[in-house]
Amino acid sequence: MLIKANNSCFLMIDVQERLIGAVQNPQQIVEHCAWLLRLSQFMAIPILVSEQYPQGLGRTVSALLPFIPQESLMEKIHFSCVSSEPCLTQIEETGCHQFILAGIESHVCVLQTALELQEIGKEVFVVSEAVSSRHPQDKEMALARLRDMGIHIVTREMVLFEWAHQAATEKFRQLNREFLR
Repeated sequence: MLIKANNSCFLMIDVQERLIGAVQNPQQIVEHCAWLLRLSQFMAIPILVSEQYPQGLGRTVSALLPFIPQESLMEKIHFSCVSSEPCLTQIEETGCHQFILAGIESHVCVLQTALELQEIGKEVFVVSEAVSSRHPQDKEMALARLRDMGIHIVTREMVLFEWAHQAATEKFRQLNREFLR
């Protein structure tokens, strides 16, 4: 199945100040998440952003805040966004059937959110280069397990091209200039 722009939501999970420095390739994760946030804004895709226990782990990385609508921020204490009542309500209020996930950590909050989204009937796509864990093996095993469970592992460009759906339009020319060059 293809990712449909009119039926998907971008969900960024726990890219927080006190967590980001502990994961592999932190700068790359921030850059890729910023790219996905900007792309979501450009394509008018709903954005949700979770923060795991922000009182202890800090808020979302400040470099990402300019791309996040304030009403998109969701606090949680469960590892999965679906298990956290305020988050689940916002997920359901989007009306979206497809969720594109990025964030940290791959083997904890991303994995549990992906599997629980799938349990409630959502189609889930995890952006491979926009997730990370403290240890490379944890990310590798998380992606393998997610794939085995029927979660779609995708790249940022796969998301862009599936949302765009066609070339030779002014919108695609703008996407090409802004996100592909």
